[in-house]
Amino acid sequence: MAVVVRLQRQGKRTQPHYRIVAVEKSTGPKGAPIEVIGHYNPKAEKLKDKISIKSDRLEYWIKNGAKPSETVEKLATKAKSASQE
Repeated sequence: MAVVVRLQRQGKRTQPHYRIVAVEKSTGPKGAPIEVIGHYNPKAEKLKDKISIKSDRLEYWIKNGAKPSETVEKLATKAKSASQE
């Protein structure tokens, strides 16, 4: 079972909202995730409202062999830097 951490799109056509999920790689874009790790709202004003990630759960999945997508890696570093401010 190959697990990946990626974005799963939600919301209307002009109001995108994404869930950061741990999901099996073979599952399609609308498939049921194993776990929802966080949320990303690109239209929010403040960075803390844009990205919310459970960093402990993200680290758990990466430690157990899950591969994060490039976008999730970038969002995680942004969220980490925003929480330190």
